[in-house]
Amino acid sequence: MTEAKSNNGLKVIAGLLGVVLIGVLIYTVSLYQDKQKTTALLTKEKELVVEDLTSLKSEYDKAILESNATNEELVSARDNIAKYIDSVQTMKADISSLYRYRKQVGILTKEREQLLRKVDSLTRSNSYLAMQRDSTYVELERQTVFNDSLVVQNTQLADAVEKGSALNLSKFSVDAIKERSSGKLVSTSRAKATDKLKVCFTVADNIITQAGDREFFIEVLDPQGNVLGESFSKTNDAGGMVTYSKATGFYYENRALDVCDFIDKPATGEFQKGNYMVNVYDNRLKLLGTSKFQLK
Repeated sequence: MTEAKSNNGLKVIAGLLGVVLIGVLIYTVSLYQDKQKTTALLTKEKELVVEDLTSLKSEYDKAILESNATNEELVSARDNIAKYIDSVQTMKADISSLYRYRKQVGILTKEREQLLRKVDSLTRSNSYLAMQRDSTYVELERQTVFNDSLVVQNTQLADAVEKGSALNLSKFSVDAIKERSSGKLVSTSRAKATDKLKVCFTVADNIITQAGDREFFIEVLDPQGNVLGESFSKTNDAGGMVTYSKATGFYYENRALDVCDFIDKPATGEFQKGNYMVNVYDNRLKLLGTSKFQLK
């Protein structure tokens, strides 16, 4: 009787244990299923966060490409989003982390809108400045062309004035002179009889040039091509040089003026037989006239 009661008690305990085991199994399976669902939801949420961040990054990429010049703020914001994407992809998904990143997505979205508005404003300003710059460049080009034209005109005018104001000779003659004991001067063609050469020229009238003291240079070349007289030298601004026999000065008043000067005997004491040449230059060493004569 006692043994039968003992067997019944074991059966009851075994039954209770079975019920408890079944309950534990059911609970465990339920927990596993809940965990699977939670993991799937977290993974999905993680993917959504990555998707939102990737979309933001793409919009920054587009904005950077459309920008005429590289905008450092846009590039920095895009690079930060790339870092967030890497962090989310490698992190272990949990509710607090995903919540933090989801919140960050909202902050980054607002930041993007502000940056794009700023970039758009800068783009419009740059376009306006570029338009002004182009307009200024065109005006400068026009002014440069105009100034170049004025320079050319002024240069041409200066050249014309310079040429117009230059003095010229209307007459030019050279005579071999013999001085008689009475002091009278007579012309001769004989070398031994010649005491000096008389060089005369007429400066033509010129109303453009400025009145004042002027100086011309007389160059006399003997039959051997030597310069008679003291043989002075003069160099002009262009580097040209002439050796002359005598400088003759006069005061010019814009009217025709006759000028004469004399070249004395050479150092040898007599003029040689042969052909002579006489040149007259102005103060810039421009050749004004040439005359040739022969002494027998």
